[in-house]
Amino acid sequence: MLALLYDVHGNAAALDAVLADARAQGADRWLLGGDYCLFGPEPEVALERLRALSPALWLRGNAERWCAWPDDLPGDAHPIVPHGVAACRDALGTAAIDELGALPEQGLEDGTRFVHASPVSDLRSFLPQPADDEEELLEDVTEPRLAFGHTHLPFRRISMVRGIELVNPGSVGMPFDRDPRAAYALIGADRRVEHRRIPYDHAAAAARMRDRWPGAEWADTVARRIELARGDV
Repeated sequence: MLALLYDVHGNAAALDAVLADARAQGADRWLLGGDYCLFGPEPEVALERLRALSPALWLRGNAERWCAWPDDLPGDAHPIVPHGVAACRDALGTAAIDELGALPEQGLEDGTRFVHASPVSDLRSFLPQPADDEEELLEDVTEPRLAFGHTHLPFRRISMVRGIELVNPGSVGMPFDRDPRAAYALIGADRRVEHRRIPYDHAAAAARMRDRWPGAEWADTVARRIELARGDV
């Protein structure tokens, strides 16, 4: 059974809860979809937990790219981004940052293509409702299923573009659907997708964020996102 873990964002407590549940469900393989450490209270611990998973297919998300190449930060990035990138680089060190920055952008397993956001970008992605650019984003996809994350919104739907199945497992460490429980998905031997939500002490995770960077406005914003499961705070 394959477990899809996306957007952990350095939230080790959420990751621990997900790993315990996934193992209890019989997960024995891991798809790690990017954004592992940035913006979380325990980026080092989260990375250590992920490195212990085997066999695992690792992908690079925009967070790994930004941390490896801070000059890539978009000019319209949220004000928390440069502060978070600097903190993550300091926490992980050059070797780990370079290692994560060198990860592949896409992977293929069991007829499913895996990306961080979409096949054409680590920032442009899909939403629960179809958008006008969906055909462009799926232009080169020949597989029947595409799995991705980035938006922190768990869903599954069939696209009007060649009937491709779109699967977003949601975010392990920072959901944005107003449900603070950690989100991930399983793919069984029958290829069926199961979305799962796992409770953990998200208030304590938010408190650790504030404790680690006391008085930092960017850290308080991240803490509120963890508490409220919203990206618009």
